[in-house]
Amino acid sequence: MFGLPLGIVVETLVAILLATTIGYCVILNQRLKRLHSDRGELRQMVADLVQATGLAQSAIKELKATAQEAEAGLESRLSDAETFGVQLANHVSAGQQIMERLARITNAARTQPLDDDRLEPEPNKVQSALQQLSMRPRIRGNAA
Repeated sequence: MFGLPLGIVVETLVAILLATTIGYCVILNQRLKRLHSDRGELRQMVADLVQATGLAQSAIKELKATAQEAEAGLESRLSDAETFGVQLANHVSAGQQIMERLARITNAARTQPLDDDRLEPEPNKVQSALQQLSMRPRIRGNAA
């Protein structure tokens, strides 16, 4: 080769490979140190995640309980509303029947002629009650 003995060339190549290996080992050592220091942080993150999961599970249980209570309350209100609706429909129907009866009575009274014996209709009870009330202060005033 270049006038160098074969042993020196081999020794030089081995020295270069050894230096490269040492450099690579230094880089790997630094990476391992970072990984080891990150392991503690990773454990803390896992512990925080487990705690957050536990809190979320308890919150979900509370939400389910609240939803069940709300559902029970709504069911009772709905049944009350349905009962009220049926009663209201019955009252409306009864009111319509009464209105129909009153309409028939009114129509019959309008079409029915007055008796010959009575030419004048009976005085209205409300008017007579009002006349009596209006006379009452005069009566008390005269008595005093």
